[in-house]
Amino acid sequence: MTNVMRGTWLSLAGTAILSAWCLAAPAAKPREEKLDPPTPEQLRKSSNNLKEIALAFHNYNDTVGTLPTNVLSKDKKPLLSWRVQILPFIEEDALYQKFKLDEPWDSDHNKKLIDKMPKLYAPVRVKTEAGMTYYQGFAGSNGMLQAGKYNIGNIPDGTSNTFMVAESAKPVTWTKPSDLEFNGKDVPALGGMFDGRFHAAMGDGSVKRFRKGVNANTLRLLIDPADGTPLPRDVGHDEDENK
Repeated sequence: MTNVMRGTWLSLAGTAILSAWCLAAPAAKPREEKLDPPTPEQLRKSSNNLKEIALAFHNYNDTVGTLPTNVLSKDKKPLLSWRVQILPFIEEDALYQKFKLDEPWDSDHNKKLIDKMPKLYAPVRVKTEAGMTYYQGFAGSNGMLQAGKYNIGNIPDGTSNTFMVAESAKPVTWTKPSDLEFNGKDVPALGGMFDGRFHAAMGDGSVKRFRKGVNANTLRLLIDPADGTPLPRDVGHDEDENK
């Protein structure tokens, strides 16, 4: 074998070995964005957003007679979120008038309005795609978002003991009738904006901050408006929620 042939063979062999190693090696994981710790201003901002949303719920209730819920068609298909329903009560009536209320959130007409999301719904710390929000209510068989069932005056467990809207773990499109499903057992994930800590607007309009890792059974009692069970003394409030 000549020196040229020997060099060519070694080069090909090396390339084959390198290719095999690359195929066997695990793919590199995408780097997760590292966020700075939340600032007091960011925490206050989200708390104030929820206070405005809770006030809108109360004003809607005073006007319509029930709490806002996701809009369904006559055949019970989801159309638009409660976040669209309360637009007139957060000084966004002009935007509300642009929606076709009898069409779903992703119809050719309504999907053009996703990018018009009010700043009130926008994340205050993490980055998301345009039109995404962390503020969600509690749907499902044991949540408050049940059309025509609840108003401010008939929440069995009392407004101060029941979650109305909270910061979820993952964002959703603000116009989409998608919320935190609760069946009485499986606790939905919360705390996507502040590393596990989260704010929640209570039925009485107050906003509380909760620490990461609140007991699951306590969360069940806070979410279910009609469980009939007294809350424990420690419900999981964040120690520095007033800072």
